[in-house]
Amino acid sequence: MKEQTENLVIKAPSIKTAKFTITGTAPYVQLRFSQKAIAAMMDKMQAGSQANKRKVREARDFDEDFRAAQHISTEGWVGIPASAFRNGLISACRLVGFKMTLAKLSLFVGEDGFDSVDAIPLIKINGTPEPLIMHARNATGVCDIRVRAKFWPWSAELRVSYDSDQFSTADVGNLLLRVGQQVGIGEGRPDSKASAGMGWGTFTI
Repeated sequence: MKEQTENLVIKAPSIKTAKFTITGTAPYVQLRFSQKAIAAMMDKMQAGSQANKRKVREARDFDEDFRAAQHISTEGWVGIPASAFRNGLISACRLVGFKMTLAKLSLFVGEDGFDSVDAIPLIKINGTPEPLIMHARNATGVCDIRVRAKFWPWSAELRVSYDSDQFSTADVGNLLLRVGQQVGIGEGRPDSKASAGMGWGTFTI
């Protein structure tokens, strides 16, 4: 048989990883969807039309609400969802004219562990949580009390993997700096979908 040769058109990805130390410049505030709330929704769905009949309202345990607001790893430490930083990096691309669709394929944040409830990848946070109790309005307009976990001061170590054909290390560092100053992470961040934020969740590197 005649020998055939092929020209390579697509080269292998060149993925590099950079490590950053970030320090909060404002409180980081966390509120997760608790395991208890998930169980209550499942019970209501399983009960069907009987769900609201003769239901006794349980007393509110605000200490439990505080614990449930935190992302706790399988190893017992509290963490920040890695997706918060990845989504922030992608969102910050709007500021510099880089296509967000390409950023989704080019930027990744390495995890330190996984959430004990739903296996969400987490970044370990250095800081001590304390309860933050504030009023809020539900989607129905009814006023409610929310218990969140506040970290202040706080810091973390990030490992960001990136496609070096799309970004340089300096690009990633500057993009992360924009996340810290202009996008933010967690509750009340500047780039909140629901509002202009509370000025929380900002950081520097």
